[in-house]
Amino acid sequence: MYIKQAYNYLHDWWRYIVGVLIIFLASQIGTLPFLAAAVAKLISNGEELSALEDQNKIMTVLDSNLTLFLMLLSFAVGLVGVYLVVKYLHKQPFLKLTTSRKKTDWGRIGFSFGLVVITTLGFTLLDYYSNPEDYVVQFQLVPFLILAVIAIVMIPLQTSFEEYLFRGYLMQGIGVMAKNKWVPLLITSVIFGGLHFFNPEVEKLGNIIMIYYIGTGFFLGIITLMDDGMELALGFHAGNNLIAALLVTTDWTVFQTNSVLKDISEPSAGFDVLGPVLMLYPIFIAIMAFRYKWKGWGEKLFGKVTPPPKIQSE
Repeated sequence: MYIKQAYNYLHDWWRYIVGVLIIFLASQIGTLPFLAAAVAKLISNGEELSALEDQNKIMTVLDSNLTLFLMLLSFAVGLVGVYLVVKYLHKQPFLKLTTSRKKTDWGRIGFSFGLVVITTLGFTLLDYYSNPEDYVVQFQLVPFLILAVIAIVMIPLQTSFEEYLFRGYLMQGIGVMAKNKWVPLLITSVIFGGLHFFNPEVEKLGNIIMIYYIGTGFFLGIITLMDDGMELALGFHAGNNLIAALLVTTDWTVFQTNSVLKDISEPSAGFDVLGPVLMLYPIFIAIMAFRYKWKGWGEKLFGKVTPPPKIQSE
């Protein structure tokens, strides 16, 4: 039902192409304040603007909290783009991009949010007490409080943009064009993972980390299709990124923040990459399947997407 309901609104193939272009343009407009602030800072420091070509340099030009805010701003603007495209180009209620239910289930969002936050806290504390030499406590009250405000407000906008674009807009758009569910699941997961290719984590750990990013895309897509709505994916993604920004930072991740801990260990592309995909994600899926009584796995993940009888007759 989740993909199929897009048939009830304007779903011509060209609308999705135009929509993606508008959304991309909106997100790029959202990057301008960050670039302007970085340029102004470089000029005030008497540095060459060529430093903007170095991604690592860009991330350290401004204060880390300001950098985080301006980075996330582009996603917030992109989310506005998604909303406007869905509302005016497709004439589709935003609720129908969110879920097939009559209203958004905030309980589902809270459940998946809590699931990933509690799990991440547990594993991080276990590792901290098992390997204390790998961490530095860098907690400073004022910078952390500023970080917390920015993260709590902006990170859900960032993750919601990604979910509404991939598990929502593209999932429905590709689904009604391909007339099945496995093609949009495959394409959105690969594109979602692929867009993380230029993250600094890839340079540090190698291409193997793409297994994690693409695997995360599949996980979020599967729970969206099985649950006939994005609520679980929205909560999980927000919880994952929020706890990552507030709890632990490193010198080589995309989020370098005033978090409580700093991981100073040398990373390895082993369990940290494959563990979540091969072990944790299946467990999370099993927990959600049990709680929400999912059935019809084959149909929901690989079934056809057919227009309602009224649209077929037209």
